[in-house]
Order: sequence, then structure tokens, then C-alpha cells
Amino acid sequence: MSVDLRRSPRLYVDAPLAAGAMVELLADQVHYLASVLRLGSGDSVRLFNGRDGEWLSAVAELSRKRGKLEARRQLRRQEGLPDIHYLFAPLKHARLDYMAQKATELGAARLAPVLTAHTVARRVNLDRLRANAVEAAEQCNLLAVPEVVEPQDLSDVLDTWDSSRRLIYCDEAAPLGNSLAALQGLAGPGGPVPPLAVLVGPEGGFSAQEQQRLRAHPDVTAISLGPRVMRADTAAIAALTLVQAACGDWR
Repeated sequence: MSVDLRRSPRLYVDAPLAAGAMVELLADQVHYLASVLRLGSGDSVRLFNGRDGEWLSAVAELSRKRGKLEARRQLRRQEGLPDIHYLFAPLKHARLDYMAQKATELGAARLAPVLTAHTVARRVNLDRLRANAVEAAEQCNLLAVPEVVEPQDLSDVLDTWDSSRRLIYCDEAAPLGNSLAALQGLAGPGGPVPPLAVLVGPEGGFSAQEQQRLRAHPDVTAISLGPRVMRADTAAIAALTLVQAACGDWR
């Protein structure tokens, strides 16, 4: 099959992928391939499921209501995401969509909503959050989609924290310093990414009690994101960029 892979659409599927495997498409995927892209029999589609790598597949059946793809050959072997969790106070719709997409692009392995004293948007549509992560992974040639977990209160998160994972807390009240240097001390110059988590709070910041508890926690490293006040979705990008550059898979 000779195709321009850059022009082949990518889809995330849950089905196993192997040579000759037939993959049944979901309704929205059928609509996208049939009605938006207007693909036909034999046209190529790249598939990934987060377990079996990326596969070049061909349209075996496609109508307005149903579609099947046949996996033909593996293009890339599976690669894991860096072991970085992103914890965040939920935002309102469009900004939460944006944040989920950017955190996925920056390599977060888990998206974990955290409810704080000043969190305004206390209800989280997990299906929408995951859909944004899937879309970002499809568009950016990622081989895996971050896990999306149920919201938890910050106090519960800290009570049950796994001491093997370092929590990097973006402290808007922290004195300015070299955050990059502080983060570089969490990992050696090479080797795998250590288990890490990044926490960004709500627009109103953490309460005084939350700040006190975070700063006193033995598994927390507090960093500053500089002299300017950032919106929470911007802080997500800044923090994950710093972490990936200092102790993630950008080293």
C-alpha cells in the first residue's frame, strides 16, 4: 500500500490492533470518515490504541451508518508516556478544553481534576475531557492518550499521596528563583522520567490553609512560574514545559 502518510487521517480506537484485524468504528468516526473526509473503500487511515503502536489500515466497509477498517501493517511500535500526572482545579468549558488538549500534547500521562477551596467549576464532564485528550493525541501523532480520573478534593489527594511520586506545586506566592534549576535536582542527567506530578490551582489561587499544607508536605516541591500572574490554562503550559525540559523526556 503506497500512501502519503501525512495525508492519512489518524483515529484512536479501543480495539486490539494486529495484521488483518478488523476494527469496527464508532458512530462519530463513521461520520468523520464518510461525510467529512468522504473516504471510500481501500483509502488509508492510521490507527492507534495506546497499546499496540500505530497501524496503517484500509477502509474495508464505509457507509453513513457503519464502518470497518482492516489493519495492514505496523508503522510505529508502542511508546509509553512520561510518568507525569497533571493535577488541576477545573476551569469553565472552553478553557478546560484547551487545557486538556495542551496537557496531552505536552506528555501528561494522567489528567486529574482537583477540587480546592476557590474552585469555581466544581462539576467536570469527564467524557468531554477525555474527548479533548483523544483529539489532541490524534492530531499530534501521539501513540497514547492520558488517563482521565474522577475529581478529588485536594485534602484527600494529599492524605493518600504516594510518596514515590514527587508533587511539583506551582506556588503563586513563592519567592522568585531559578525554578528550572530546582526541578533539575529531581532527576539525573539521563535515564527514565521519575514519577512526577504537577499541580496548578484555580484562578483565585490556593487558600492560606491549602498553601500551608502544601508547603509542609514532605513529597512536595514548590516552584514559581515567574513575576507575572498567569491564567490557570497558561500556567498549565508553563509548568509542564518547565518539568519536561528539566526532568522529563525533553532532556
